[in-house]
Formats: sequence, structure tokens, C-alpha cells
Amino acid sequence: MMKKVTVYTDGSCKGNPGPGGYGVVLRYTAENGQTYEKELSGGFRQTTNNRMEILAAVIALEALKVPCEVDLYSDSQYLVNAMNEG
Repeated sequence: MMKKVTVYTDGSCKGNPGPGGYGVVLRYTAENGQTYEKELSGGFRQTTNNRMEILAAVIALEALKVPCEVDLYSDSQYLVNAMNEG
């Protein structure tokens, strides 16, 4: 059975461009019912909001160690439309 991971991402910046950052939460519930979480974050002195939103998703997916079924949640219409519309 393939592992299922839930991912929450967000990114922003102050000014556009300006200083910004991203945050990621990965959540996995094992077969024994124990839930594991991993938080990732980072930032740049000069970036854009869209870059941080996309980078959050990329960092989250790169953190996965084995093939997984992923539910990824984002409030970025730019990211959501890109993923849903190809």
C-alpha cells in the first residue's frame, strides 16, 4: 500500500519583490495510527510572492523519501491553477 502524505504550503513576501519566505508542513499517519509531522521553512532577502508559493511546494515534494500519494494544500491560485491545468 502506498503511503499517503498530506502537505500544507504557504509563501509570501513584503513588497513584490522584497524579503520573503515559505513554510511547509508534511503530515503522515502510519498504519499503527501514529501521526508524524515535519516542518520546513526558509526565506530570501529579495524574492517575489509567487516564487515563495511555488518554492514551498517544490521543497515539500523534494522532502519525500519514497513514492507517496500526496494531497497538497495551498492558498495560492497561481500554484493551484498551474498544478490543475498543467
